[in-house]
Amino acid sequence: MFILNQQNSIANQYLAELRQLKVQDDRMRFRKNLERLGEIMAYEISRKLAYAPLEVESPLATITTEVPAEQPVLLTILRAGVPFYNGFSNFFDKADTGFIGAYRAPHTSAKDLTVAMDYASVPPIEGRPLIIIDPMLATGKSMLMALELLLQQGKPSHIYVASVIAAPEGVTYLQRNLQANFSIWTCALDDRLDERAYIVPGLGDAGDLAYGPKI
Repeated sequence: MFILNQQNSIANQYLAELRQLKVQDDRMRFRKNLERLGEIMAYEISRKLAYAPLEVESPLATITTEVPAEQPVLLTILRAGVPFYNGFSNFFDKADTGFIGAYRAPHTSAKDLTVAMDYASVPPIEGRPLIIIDPMLATGKSMLMALELLLQQGKPSHIYVASVIAAPEGVTYLQRNLQANFSIWTCALDDRLDERAYIVPGLGDAGDLAYGPKI
């Protein structure tokens, strides 16, 4: 498991602003900070990918450099995942992308939380590195549902589960229930879930903060 804020970097500033009430009123800045963290996390994950030599001809000479052997598949969970995904897309600009619509049923607690999934558009994933992108890894149920759906379509070479904030309960749930080759990447591992299955201290509802409240 990789936790970004275990080492100090500029990412801590963006994460702090995402949490701050006085900054959260600025939706554009909230989305931008999610995007920035997506870029930073994309860079960190890129260090784990397979690389191959590429011969490059400059105006003065030819040089060989290492570039990704293949592009990962990016997959995000709508709607909160879009700004975070944009950061990954900025860096992996040649990657194929998939989208899944998953959301928690309203008025449920952490114990009886149910997840609805009503949309999926996924490129081929067999044998390819897959980065699944969702800013909040809370209970882990929507992430597991999305991955189980994906695994019916093919077996990735490795799954990178990328979040901004994770709860210990969600991490444990995936570790116990996901039968695949995967690793978890998060900017912060917070304390716990509350009775509504929100991460504490967390930042609130990432989708509402990015795009406004939903009916």
